[in-house]
Amino acid sequence: MAPPPATAAAAAAVRPHLLLRRGGGLLPSPHPAPATRAAAAGPARRLRLPPLRFSLSPVPKSLSSAASSHIPVRSLFTGIVEEVGRVRRLGPPLTPPSGGGGGGEAPGLDLEVETKTLLAGTQLGDSVAVDGTCLTVAAIDPAASTFTFGVAPETLRRTSLGERAAGDGVNLERALTPSSRMGGHFVQGHVDGTGEIAALRPDGDSLWVTVRAPPEILRLLVPKGFVAVDGTSLTVVSVDDEGGWFDFMLVRYTQDNIVLPNKKVGDKVNLEADILGKYVEKLLAGRVEAAANADS
Repeated sequence: MAPPPATAAAAAAVRPHLLLRRGGGLLPSPHPAPATRAAAAGPARRLRLPPLRFSLSPVPKSLSSAASSHIPVRSLFTGIVEEVGRVRRLGPPLTPPSGGGGGGEAPGLDLEVETKTLLAGTQLGDSVAVDGTCLTVAAIDPAASTFTFGVAPETLRRTSLGERAAGDGVNLERALTPSSRMGGHFVQGHVDGTGEIAALRPDGDSLWVTVRAPPEILRLLVPKGFVAVDGTSLTVVSVDDEGGWFDFMLVRYTQDNIVLPNKKVGDKVNLEADILGKYVEKLLAGRVEAAANADS
């Protein structure tokens, strides 16, 4: 399909360099390469590199930055949407929290979502992905068939949940259990950022979707790789780093069971890149930094 027009904000993605063996040593390659070629470097023990500490937090904008918050893995999802729920209410908590947050920061919001089938077996404290955002069930109303989630200020800043309104549909998926089939890929529910729908184009009974995304997310995407869009596990078809976009195709069944086809050009979507790409990027960044330190 024809790519969307490039914008000034869509900068080219910067990828870490791969390491190649030259003269028996390890040196950074002068040519950028996609993260998917990281396997060519072989197992970590063969590279004889110092042990690295890993964080599952979003990839920092600067690959050399040592400061990154640690977000533990509490739940995993597959990206296979179980149900499209309906937003009942998004607003300040009806009952003020005890103790108070203070600090002058804008408070979080309560998100109340109506569900038809997910109440069964769900308990307080369980994790549910709402449009791909891992949220904790804070209240359950069986009579009204609703969950209520507390949405923190940081979640509102990083995701598109703050733009939801009563009546909007949202993708819902409960956390993975050991007996579940892995129909999609490992999704953490830790949204990396938002993208913007750039184009929607029918192709028979399928639908092509083009999404503009920031460079720090695009560099983690590869053709035929995974991405979660509003919590839906999808296969990337094309990636244009210079144009600042990627695309994918929705088959008829997927269109009928997620909220994305109801959105329009310009709407925001939550994006989560495959965790494997984040691991590979951090591994390569560590190698490049170690090599640079060894040469200095």
